[in-house]
Amino acid sequence: MIHDGKHLIARAHLLFDVILTVIAFAFAYYLKMYCLPISVRGLTMEPNYYIILLMITIIWYISFSLFLQYDSFHKMSFYTISFNIIKVVTINMVALICLLYLLKSAESISRILFTIFYIMNLFMLITSNRIIHHIVLRNYKKLYNLKNILIIGSKERASDVIKPLTESEFSGYNIIGCLEINENFIEKKAHNGIKVIGTIDNFFEILRDRAIDEVIFAAPTNLIKDFEQQIVFAEKIGITVRIIPDWQAYKSIRNPKIARVSIDYFFGLHTLTLSTSPIYKSEIFAKNIFDIVSSAILLSVMSPIFILIAIAIKLTSKGPVFFKQVRSGLNGREFTFYKFRTMVANAEGLRDSLESANEMDSPVFKIANDPRVTSIGKILRKTSLDEFPQLFNILKGEMSFVGPRPPIPAEVKKYEIWQMRRLSMKPGLTCLWQVDGRNKINFNDWMTMDLMYIDNWSLWLDLKIFIKTFYVVLKGSGQ
Repeated sequence: MIHDGKHLIARAHLLFDVILTVIAFAFAYYLKMYCLPISVRGLTMEPNYYIILLMITIIWYISFSLFLQYDSFHKMSFYTISFNIIKVVTINMVALICLLYLLKSAESISRILFTIFYIMNLFMLITSNRIIHHIVLRNYKKLYNLKNILIIGSKERASDVIKPLTESEFSGYNIIGCLEINENFIEKKAHNGIKVIGTIDNFFEILRDRAIDEVIFAAPTNLIKDFEQQIVFAEKIGITVRIIPDWQAYKSIRNPKIARVSIDYFFGLHTLTLSTSPIYKSEIFAKNIFDIVSSAILLSVMSPIFILIAIAIKLTSKGPVFFKQVRSGLNGREFTFYKFRTMVANAEGLRDSLESANEMDSPVFKIANDPRVTSIGKILRKTSLDEFPQLFNILKGEMSFVGPRPPIPAEVKKYEIWQMRRLSMKPGLTCLWQVDGRNKINFNDWMTMDLMYIDNWSLWLDLKIFIKTFYVVLKGSGQ
């Protein structure tokens, strides 16, 4: 599945380059038809340039698929990428012209249009790939959604797991370390230099305090202290568990309350897997692609509105335009969360004096008529425009359009164990709580709604929440 995800990203990159090629041809056509000096402006009715565009799309798609090595993009230098693009596009142009000669259409084609197209195509492809290459190198782990994995055990079975993960060209996993079931081996290392970071006694603490996505039990389960309690704990907080099967494990996992049990082929090993998060890999991938593309489009379209809001904030109160705060994301990963500032600059320092007015029965702090909110802040909150800088978080892969709202790490520390499972899915700009009551719903019901969303997740559910969000924004019921 991990390799499938990487392949899908490569195909998306390929399609993006083909789309840029189509745009380059359309731009060249428009320039030749309407924008050049009158003496060279315009095009004849023959040949049919729609047919030529179709030919370009097919030739460029095939050649890009064969020669641009999208699967190894992160390994190549930008010089190599640029050279390959120039070589392939040049060969494509020669092949296209030869094909047009064979079809006896070359005499009537516009050489000026083809020259503009060739230059624009190279410029757009090299520029876009330079940006993509820079982003990939800086955010490799985020882009490919590397999963943090904790291995229980450090002996032969653990080595069977560690070896393919560390030696694979792209495993999709980042091994945090191993927990030894025997405290006498605490200072030792497992296979390929992976550190033993503690004993099985540290299991609950590590799962609660660190960003762990999966746990692999690579030691015989009959030798692991409190094995059944560990399975239940991981299930409650939404962490996927893999077990290298033995005949002792079935007693502890035959009746899980939340998790789905399956047998997976995992890097050469059959593992018994318990997962509480959505397992529809292709739909999750489609959700991620939608998030990235839509956030990029919305940021471009809404940039004038962002500028006006920034000016309004600066003119009406002292302080920065954006409010930045550390929040907890997928499985506890911390990230910087963005909003337009709607409160006075020292709002965080005034919170303690307002604690008695908190209207939420929970670790979360909410006041309906918060005295710290500025005049422009009230408008931004009412229209929910203050939330839109989170499009940057979505574009970076830290958030999604739909998902449980990201909490503050200090709030997470006060969660009950069952509430931790809401972190098992990427946080969102909007959620069931946002569209079905907000502050009118008590904290436990809010947590229950988030878990209900995770347990019943589908693209259709996301779409319904997304549509409801537009209604809430238009209604102006934000706070």
